[in-house]
Amino acid sequence: MTSTTPSAALLDTVAVVESIADLVAGNYVFPDVARQLADLLRRRNAEGGYRADSAEELAETVTAELRSVNGDLHLALKHHAVPVPAERGAAVLAAMRRDFDASLGGVPRVELLDGGVAVLEIGPKMFPLDWAAQPLAAALSLVAPARALLLDLRRNTGGDPNTVAFVCGYLLDGRTHLNTLLSRQGELAEQSWTPPYVPGARFGADKPVYVLTSGDTFSAGEELAYDLQQLGRAETVGEATRGGAHPRDGWTVHPHLELSVPVARAVNPVSGTNWEGTGVRPDVPCDAGEALDRALSLAVARLA
Repeated sequence: MTSTTPSAALLDTVAVVESIADLVAGNYVFPDVARQLADLLRRRNAEGGYRADSAEELAETVTAELRSVNGDLHLALKHHAVPVPAERGAAVLAAMRRDFDASLGGVPRVELLDGGVAVLEIGPKMFPLDWAAQPLAAALSLVAPARALLLDLRRNTGGDPNTVAFVCGYLLDGRTHLNTLLSRQGELAEQSWTPPYVPGARFGADKPVYVLTSGDTFSAGEELAYDLQQLGRAETVGEATRGGAHPRDGWTVHPHLELSVPVARAVNPVSGTNWEGTGVRPDVPCDAGEALDRALSLAVARLA
């Protein structure tokens, strides 16, 4: 397509859905489910089930179909109001860059509360590490002298697993195995470890850490909460998270549509599983809006 307007006249739904079926069949982490979804999309496409007046409407309809088999929340056809690049993976990065520039590099809040307890909010994303290392290092070094840390992930909706490992490096001593990714074929694809060195001062492995979660916390935000919880390094306070554990890749299938497809699955070395479908279950359940006050009370009591 030469135009980047979302006009219905330029939206060839049959061709777009056929390309989605091919990409899902060839890339989704679970081959059996991939075949079911591709067959479903092609059958409904042949029946005329994807007629839509806009790219946004098509995104809603196709996303519902993609999640109809196993409820994978990383499977989605995402609508972007701003035209997105055609290169693989570029659409999500373009959107994240806008968020990065508007959120102080992903560290919108650093504050010292009563009793020497620091609160550090990371969000709205775990931005790519080559962007986020500097602001995160500054913030994590700033809270290093605090007596306890409240790590606020209630508005964090995902991002880069390498950034998760970087943050964990400030809260753990020594290199620590955090996660293993298995490929579509079930083979070892990648392992995630904390870095041997982090710039600035570490908070360390001994002082109390509380992680605040909500029903909006997702993906890499969930991984940070889950990793620290499984290692016994932090207590989670708040709501169960959304439940998306599969790392994904993205393909632009129309100037305003990006297909998100999980391409691997995560295995935690402690639990032997992950948080897919269940979310991270809080150690201290409460409403997300109350999580900060609840965690502060827990920290102050523990320090006393």
